[in-house]
Amino acid sequence: MVVSNTNGTSSDPEDGTTNSQYSYTALADDAEPGMLANHQRPAKLMLVLGSGLLMVGLLVASMTGIGLVSTWFSSQSPEVIKPMQTAMSMPRGVWEGVSSKSLRPIFGSGAIGWYHFFYQYNPEGAVWGNIVWGHAVSKDLIQWRHLPIAMSADQWYDINGVWTGSATVLPDGQVIMLYTGSTNETVQVQNLAYPADPSDPLLVDWVKYSGNPVLVPPPGIAIHDFRDPTTAWLTSEGKWRITIGSKVNKTGIAIVYDTNDFKSFELLDGTLHDVAGTGMWECVDFYPVSVTEENGLDTSGNGVGVKHVVKVSLDDDKNDYYAIGTYNEELVKWIPDDPTVDVGIGLRYDYGRFYASKTFFDENKKRRVLWGWIPETDSEHADVQKGWASVQAIPRTILFDRKTGSNILQWPVEEVENLRGSSKEFDKVVVEAGSVVPIDVGTSTQLDITAEFEIDKEALKRINGNNVTYSCGGSGGATERGALGPFGLLVLADNSLSEQTPVYFYVAKGFDGNLKTFFCTDLSRSTNATDVFKPVYGSTVPVIEGEKLTLRILVDHSIVESFAQGGRTCITSRVYPTKAVYGEARLLLFNNATGTSITASLKIWQMNSAYIHSYPTELIM
Repeated sequence: MVVSNTNGTSSDPEDGTTNSQYSYTALADDAEPGMLANHQRPAKLMLVLGSGLLMVGLLVASMTGIGLVSTWFSSQSPEVIKPMQTAMSMPRGVWEGVSSKSLRPIFGSGAIGWYHFFYQYNPEGAVWGNIVWGHAVSKDLIQWRHLPIAMSADQWYDINGVWTGSATVLPDGQVIMLYTGSTNETVQVQNLAYPADPSDPLLVDWVKYSGNPVLVPPPGIAIHDFRDPTTAWLTSEGKWRITIGSKVNKTGIAIVYDTNDFKSFELLDGTLHDVAGTGMWECVDFYPVSVTEENGLDTSGNGVGVKHVVKVSLDDDKNDYYAIGTYNEELVKWIPDDPTVDVGIGLRYDYGRFYASKTFFDENKKRRVLWGWIPETDSEHADVQKGWASVQAIPRTILFDRKTGSNILQWPVEEVENLRGSSKEFDKVVVEAGSVVPIDVGTSTQLDITAEFEIDKEALKRINGNNVTYSCGGSGGATERGALGPFGLLVLADNSLSEQTPVYFYVAKGFDGNLKTFFCTDLSRSTNATDVFKPVYGSTVPVIEGEKLTLRILVDHSIVESFAQGGRTCITSRVYPTKAVYGEARLLLFNNATGTSITASLKIWQMNSAYIHSYPTELIM
């Protein structure tokens, strides 16, 4: 797919591929401060940036916490070097070489004692464009403090945007960062940056390498299809290896490079992986998971008892897909365990509004943590009026699901529990077919809910199977009644139920008696607002014989994050209630099945708010 070992690139101006005016720069051996070559062991903490635009999180210390709700705005600067007529004639982002969009993120790991979060930010408006890197720090991933902008679009090689990248923390603690810049000719190139003062725990000031760009699109790759370098991992030969997302025609690909010093790179033959028909691969992530242990693994982990995950953000449909497989370091290839659910055509991280995610390894807590971006689903006009757009999802841990052997488990990091307040428990509440049961927990705008459901066993035996097909998005949502569902919870509901967000299971029974379980969220009645996208989200969820149906829901005013069966299937929803707000929000159990009652047991916590400190403030907690 891609030619290897090139120190220069050529271009055909008609097809958009690169031109020989750009070439790889061999960097001086004595280079800038903070640049070390070829280390013998993997970095303890990985700083990863993820998105076709940008957002990064550095992990430094050890903790993680609740969803970072720090916003990152986006908007196109009218002064970008192009005629206003061109800017007006194309959707936002297209001129710069990306699809029409509003935003994206990058994430990773950090400087001693702090988590660092870098994010795409438009200081000039709540729409995409004029992208720089915002910066916030935390001791626990719950309470955050904003810092000054980390990097601005101020060089020819990133003047049209400081986009997504990834950081690698070297064994001696030095941080190096590769990021995508959009040049003055909107060519996507990879650049190198590092802290001006590596001893500064806040990493406030950043230096861009004088030899940038360090990578340009190789032959056969279009100038707008080369972005989002991953965190580096070490090979057995002691080289660092990265992969970068791209496409050839409609085939999504992950290009691979080796480097000793992050200044000069060797393009390797072929691709790490590619899948026909999936289009542009953004925010590629590549990491190991243990099939035997309950711990996360360092990004360089490999060997017996290890599988690897390839995750991509598909630019065509704005969803994050992943697959589990085997990595062959020598052949520089990754092979999926099940080609029928290959990357981009099978499993998703999240079946709601969740994109441009990346993971990092938390060395202190031996866990892999996932960051994701929750875009808005209201109108751009509404975003401009409120002055902000988009939030970060609550960080999640990732583990291999040893029960199914075919998927990962995602679960909110344990630190979110520090926000829990008072709680109530409801044991074995029977909800008859066609009924709704109010759950008295007081105000219901900020909740952490755990629930177990059991279907009446006699009814389950009595009901005949059929061949009716079901899908969350194509079967009428929570109002479509079947023998065994839907049933679950109504969150962010008002007293009249004119606004409600059902989060529910639907169980289908086939002619063979086998059950297939779906997990869904119905936004069709989530708000009375008219300028909001209100789909029904969801997918199937594996249920092992003997398991109860379980879910966890985190409700936070206008965001609902839901996890079924321990995180096998996840749904993030952006909702905009107009009546079910503050003291008017209610929580209810519902059972819209026609043929069975269900029994529910719940524990529900009121949740406190995280505190986001503005800058300037006292920076040492």
